[in-house]
Amino acid sequence: MRKGFNAEFKAKVALEAIKEEKTIAELSSKYEVHRTQITDWRKGALGGVKETFKGKREKDNKENERLVDELYRQIGQLKVENEWLKKKAALFED
Repeated sequence: MRKGFNAEFKAKVALEAIKEEKTIAELSSKYEVHRTQITDWRKGALGGVKETFKGKREKDNKENERLVDELYRQIGQLKVENEWLKKKAALFED
């Protein structure tokens, strides 16, 4: 049966792993969590810290990329609809 860990527990263990006052093996024994899991939590915590310090420009760039992707999708859809309407209009002109 799998154990479930709440976010507070994961953060606590990850912070101890980041501090490196004890080895991963010692933390694994202390908290009864597999070493791989502690390593993953540590990597996740460090990744979250990087996100916290990202500048506004990077966040704006991601939002702009999403907007551009959506606009290109809409343009493609409108092109298809326009071609379809041209074909249907040509049938009625003849």
